[in-house]
Amino acid sequence: MSVPTVSASGRRGWLGAATAVALAASAGGWIWWQSRQQTQSLSEAETQFWRQRFRQMDDAELAMSAFHGKPLVLNFWATWCPPCIDELPLLDAFYQQNKSNGWQVLGLAIDQKVAVERFLGQRPLSFPVALAAFQGVELGRTLGNAKGGLPFTVVFDAAGHVVMRKLGRLSAQEIQGFARWTT
Repeated sequence: MSVPTVSASGRRGWLGAATAVALAASAGGWIWWQSRQQTQSLSEAETQFWRQRFRQMDDAELAMSAFHGKPLVLNFWATWCPPCIDELPLLDAFYQQNKSNGWQVLGLAIDQKVAVERFLGQRPLSFPVALAAFQGVELGRTLGNAKGGLPFTVVFDAAGHVVMRKLGRLSAQEIQGFARWTT
């Protein structure tokens, strides 16, 4: 009885296929692990967010836990950031139209108090604004803004979980789309 033989090119083919399967399995495992890590990190970031406190313009302390239980649009902005300034009236209009439905909006200024006071004196907003400075940059990073750019917006549902994040200027359509995450 003769034993079947495999040519060198056939062995290379099988070896290549086995290597491809092993690489695909490794990649799949790595992707699963990364998504699990990101989910755990976001969950930790959410927990940390609700423990944060910031100073309002009148120097009163504002606890983020006061916003828990209703949907929240959290907007990181600065007076020196033109796209931030462009979207603030849109966020203010959203707040005015949706506050009776339980929506909250909070502006976290990554800026100096004097500049924010001057800005709000010229262009008042109906939603609260707090000063975040460096603490706000770090908070933004934990919530998914790895680049630390502005504007950065995070939408939380009523349970306190992040349902949307956006780095860059929001469009009117994007802001109106927030309403799908109602109380």
